[in-house]
Amino acid sequence: MEPNEAQELQEEHEQAAKNPSLRPVSFTMSVLAVLVAISTVLGHRTHTEAVLAQARASDQWNEYQAKKIRLNETQLTSDLLSVLAIHDDAARKLMDSYKSHSAKWADDLKEEQDKAHDYEAEVRRAERKGNRFDLGEALLEIGLVVTSITLLTRQRAYWYLGIGFGVAGFIVCATVLLLHL
Repeated sequence: MEPNEAQELQEEHEQAAKNPSLRPVSFTMSVLAVLVAISTVLGHRTHTEAVLAQARASDQWNEYQAKKIRLNETQLTSDLLSVLAIHDDAARKLMDSYKSHSAKWADDLKEEQDKAHDYEAEVRRAERKGNRFDLGEALLEIGLVVTSITLLTRQRAYWYLGIGFGVAGFIVCATVLLLHL
């Protein structure tokens, strides 16, 4: 919520204080403003979580690539040693060592790849949650604005419509907390 919006709300509350029949409208606006603030904070945190998960996924893919390069270089060296006619036991031991390392690193690569995919799934979940919070926030803000029209027009239909948007926004935000997307 912007500072000028807060000032406008304050002015509208002062007008409503003069007319007791509009006090429920003012209360509704206050509740909606609090819900907007909460959904905004939760949305920002969720988007930050998505960015951090993306960084972890990138780091994981970098580690995967480094191990893949190391594995390829080791396999290339092992292949070169096997092609050469080597009768030296030390060279043969070195070649066997390279082959055993290659087998171990090939297994490690699968684990690194699985971790990276898990982090990418975490990013997608966090982005879906963030988008839900954003939608809920938008609906709550629409509800707040429509409800404030009641103070200007003195028509209760706008209050009910604003409550409807507010309830829809609250439900959308609540689904993020209740469902594991």
